[in-house]
Amino acid sequence: MSTIENARILVVATHGFEQSELEFPRDQLRAKGATVEVATLDGQAIKGWEGKDWGREAKADLKVSDAKAEDYDAIVLPGGQINPDLLRVEKDVLSLIKDFYDSGKVVAAICHAPWLLIEAGLVKGRQLTSYPSVRTDVENAGGHWQDKEVVADMGIVTSRKPDDLKAFVSKIVEEIEEGKHDRQAA
Repeated sequence: MSTIENARILVVATHGFEQSELEFPRDQLRAKGATVEVATLDGQAIKGWEGKDWGREAKADLKVSDAKAEDYDAIVLPGGQINPDLLRVEKDVLSLIKDFYDSGKVVAAICHAPWLLIEAGLVKGRQLTSYPSVRTDVENAGGHWQDKEVVADMGIVTSRKPDDLKAFVSKIVEEIEEGKHDRQAA
């Protein structure tokens, strides 16, 4: 059984991430003692989206292509409309998400980021939530959508929006501390 103080967590994002959906989990998980690293497509800083305009930059620690699921306990996927839409066509990103899933590690996605879970083929038969406009995509991919602030299904943690961030982070901590989740490979 892992503790959050010993956990290593990877956040994967690109330009256009919802500002709070990257910063809040990153900062709160670090405050709880976890090591949190941010991976971007090119290993460079990325710019967030806040309200109706570009927000602040987030420093990158590594490139997605250099990240390995075996080095981490969980992957966190921030939303926003732009970020997951750009990432869901990146083979390295989808492969990395599948590696986390296949290893029984926590996979956490908020807002529009369940698009990445759909593209990776991970939602069929699963309970999850998302931003309301992604509901039909989830259901068309075989997922069972719920209108709840956070949903966990065998280590897959999903939330709807920035208002749900406290519950999202709490559930990530809980799922990491539960340890490896046995589920079928994608």
